[in-house]
Amino acid sequence: MDALEAKIAERNWSVPAFRERVFHPKTTLYVTIIPVLNEGRRIQNQLCRMHSLGLSSNADIVVVDGSSTDGSVEIEFLKTVGVRALLTKTGPGKLSAQLRCGYAWALLEGYTGIVTIDGNGKDSVESIPHFLLALDQGFGYVQASRFIRGGHSENTPPLRLLAIRLFHAPILSLAAGKVLTDTTQGYRAYSAAFLSDSRTQPFRDVFVRYELLAYLTARAGQIGYQIKELPTSRVYPRGEAPPTKIVGLSALFDVAIVALRTLFRAYHPKSP
Repeated sequence: MDALEAKIAERNWSVPAFRERVFHPKTTLYVTIIPVLNEGRRIQNQLCRMHSLGLSSNADIVVVDGSSTDGSVEIEFLKTVGVRALLTKTGPGKLSAQLRCGYAWALLEGYTGIVTIDGNGKDSVESIPHFLLALDQGFGYVQASRFIRGGHSENTPPLRLLAIRLFHAPILSLAAGKVLTDTTQGYRAYSAAFLSDSRTQPFRDVFVRYELLAYLTARAGQIGYQIKELPTSRVYPRGEAPPTKIVGLSALFDVAIVALRTLFRAYHPKSP
């Protein structure tokens, strides 16, 4: 067992196996976690844009890879765009498993808060400092929304739009005890205090696919953390397949089941 595995075991966290490649020391209080899997030029363009905006001076950037095979997260490229570390999940699971790897590593590194943004280029990376400001102001959970005043949306697939507005957002708002408008968004921020709270317990094997995002959305309000939505932009490319891993009716059905299970507290920890 290496030092990282030992630290995770000491805390009794369940985290999939992953490799870490750290390129430079921690420089900020906050970290931006970007989960990716075969995102090709989309993640490379996104990282270049983040680098050109100087966003790594606000929050260290960490890429959490689900074992991509397309060469998009090549080490030398990541170094040139200011990425602090590459974490590569080698254990089982999908998005929630990747996020458990990233969040555990970030907490062990002592970051005060975490911003998560998808690595497929749809979201407004220039909004990241607004999430950091909200964390500074004491919010435990900050959610991006394209639907509130100041937000922007383009080319959202119609079925997905209806599912969010008429089903997913109302269900998770009910679970959270607060009106939220864009609950499938992976663009969000959490305080380290919220993730580390014994009532949260995000490092459990029940979180494999999309469960962790829905659970944390509901849990923050349930245990009294301040919640805020921020206006952001989400633009799907025109004339090509949507860059998303949630494809087809079966995947949408899976997300819907997760939302309902969240409402009925299926993912709650058994003990505080």
